[in-house]
Amino acid sequence: MAVDVILGLQWGDEGKGKIVDYLADKYDMVCRFQGGPNAGHTIIIGTNKYVLHTIPSGIFRQKITNVIGNGVVIDPITMVRELDNLDKEGIEFRSRLFIARKAHLILPTHRYIDAASEAAKGKQKIGSTLKGIGPTYMDKTGRNGLRVGDIETADFKEKYEALKAKHMDFIKLYPEIDFDLAAEEQKWFDCIEIIKELNFVDGEYMVNKAIKAGKKVLAEGAQGSMLDIDFGTYPFVTSSNTISAGVCNGLGIAPSQIGEVIGIVKAYCTRVGSGPFPTQLDDADGEKLRKIGSEFGATTGRPRRCGWIDIPQLLYTIMLSGVTQIVITKLDVLDEFETIKVGTHYDVNGEVTNELPYDINVSGISPIYESHKGWSSSLEDVTTIDGLPQEAKDYVSELERQFGIPISMISTGPERRKLLVK
Repeated sequence: MAVDVILGLQWGDEGKGKIVDYLADKYDMVCRFQGGPNAGHTIIIGTNKYVLHTIPSGIFRQKITNVIGNGVVIDPITMVRELDNLDKEGIEFRSRLFIARKAHLILPTHRYIDAASEAAKGKQKIGSTLKGIGPTYMDKTGRNGLRVGDIETADFKEKYEALKAKHMDFIKLYPEIDFDLAAEEQKWFDCIEIIKELNFVDGEYMVNKAIKAGKKVLAEGAQGSMLDIDFGTYPFVTSSNTISAGVCNGLGIAPSQIGEVIGIVKAYCTRVGSGPFPTQLDDADGEKLRKIGSEFGATTGRPRRCGWIDIPQLLYTIMLSGVTQIVITKLDVLDEFETIKVGTHYDVNGEVTNELPYDINVSGISPIYESHKGWSSSLEDVTTIDGLPQEAKDYVSELERQFGIPISMISTGPERRKLLVK
């Protein structure tokens, strides 16, 4: 069986967690393939709200195997907090959660470097979540990192101290900040002892054997495609490949094993932190989107910047990942808008285009909008796509035409039941 992929096609926060949770029942295995605790996948089951940062979103389905792939970077403190929450909710996970030995560990000093580096940037901050993600990936590519498999070795503590010493020399380059390293180290090593009790595996073999055995595998992406280290709005990006190509490196599978690529798209657009955002609204409509959509980061709590949907940006990420179907989320947030706009093209210094320029960070880019009549009614009781108001159907149909890709599902709220499937 091929590996199907779920990706966010914007700047993150598209609602991937809910869609993974819904689809997981159709799969035998759900695998996270990149990113780290900077991800925040929110799932609402009944009256309970769960936010996962490291653990795959298939964990709430009792028969599903969940794998944290080698492309993920793991903070033991954050992960144990997630495990504790699962325990409190009575969710059994120990027999179903597996961690790739080649996944890298986030050390307390990685977070220390992250905080010191970001503080030193002043107005040039890139909007880091300060979770130590970037410094951990730097150590990975610099061949200095500690991996999950190292926990099993006799000289793990010596490896830790050697890397910590390098970090402390590096931290001297930055102005002093407030960071209680001793306290963070104590928590970190306590959590390492807990993680030791989990299932460590050679992830690439586990996943490939599952594929060979005919198991259905779902790869779960974190962040959004526009934060890809190579193809995102560099340097305002994350430190991993968030497009479908990252699945191969992040799980150890061949490109030929990729099947369906399911792209998640908000009915509008948001971004957390710094960086370009062509359709951003700094007006009453932007504030209205933020308020109705509860647009605050699941990981950081920071208010998200809000704007209209951006077709050139989405055509770009659809192309990069070979997306085969689209899921539209948070359509209900637009219920109260009389007019809804769609950014169809850019005006780049007088030239009209639907392609992203090399440096989207520079000024001189203005979106060109088409206006659509809103439905000005609640989608609360809508249970089928045919039951949508005509104006909502027209809006979705126009998006589908622009994408050139079928829209297979529409989410009208955070709950499991509020998902309209074609």
